[in-house]
Amino acid sequence: MPKLKSSAKRARSSEKRRLRNKRVKTRMKTAIRQFMQTLQDEELDEASRALRNAVSCIDRAVSKGVLHRNNAARKKSQLHTRYNEFAERQSEED
Repeated sequence: MPKLKSSAKRARSSEKRRLRNKRVKTRMKTAIRQFMQTLQDEELDEASRALRNAVSCIDRAVSKGVLHRNNAARKKSQLHTRYNEFAERQSEED
C-alpha cells in the first residue's frame, strides 16, 4: 500500500489507464484476427471490409497513444501485403 496520497492516486490512475489500453488492444487484435479468418475463408468482399475495420482499429489505437505510429504502420503494411497477395491469387483463379 502506498504511503503518500499522490502515489496512491498515481496507482489508481495507472490501473485505469492499463484497463483502457487493454480494451483498445483487445479490440485491435480481434479485428486483425477476423481479417485473417476471412482470408482463410477466401471471401474477397468480406476480407476488404475486415481490412478496413482492422486498419481503423489500428489507427484508433495510435490516436489514443496505445500503439506507436511506426508499429501501427508496420502492422497495416503487413495486412495490406497479405490482402494484395490474396486478391492476386483470386484474380488468377478466375
